[in-house]
Amino acid sequence: MLDTDFFRRWMTATAAAVDREADRLTELDAAIGDADHGSNMRRGFTAVREALENEPPATPGAVLGLAGRQLISTVGGASGPLYGTLLRRTGKALGDAQEVSPAELAEAFGAGVAAVAQLGGAQAGDKTMLDALLPAVEVLADSFEEAHGAAVAGASATVPLQARKGRASYLGERSIGHQDPGATSAALLVGALVDAAAHGDGGGA
Repeated sequence: MLDTDFFRRWMTATAAAVDREADRLTELDAAIGDADHGSNMRRGFTAVREALENEPPATPGAVLGLAGRQLISTVGGASGPLYGTLLRRTGKALGDAQEVSPAELAEAFGAGVAAVAQLGGAQAGDKTMLDALLPAVEVLADSFEEAHGAAVAGASATVPLQARKGRASYLGERSIGHQDPGATSAALLVGALVDAAAHGDGGGA
């Protein structure tokens, strides 16, 4: 079962991964966006980490709700509302449970991903964060490692795609040949589940 500490480690591991990869995210965004995805995500998840330290939530759902609110209030552009919606909706789906199973997390995360799709009006193949999140959700209940692999593969698969949503879509065919920065950061979020499970003391999958 996955307890509140697991979810705190998930968000903290995401913050560490985003901080580590911020320059790469910005480099990817420089090719087809505003060149600020790395700095925006770093600022947002730094705020998440600090909020979790200052106001430790009591349940897994509350951890994700707090994280989502921090991202909405600190991350500019479309990324803040999209990531905030993903985590808040996932947290809401978890309810007030003190512990959840990997299957329950997968179902809740699926609800969060669906909310992102609805908010952004995007679908698979549009060259967005959904191209990493959708394949990850399909196998999340089976294994965090498989979900991470699916997310990384999904992000890589955005390279030959033409963007149909967001600022990159303005480039038309010139968006082809570049990996989507949102899909890349989404893969970091999924990969942090593996770190959270590996560094726990009984709260992993």
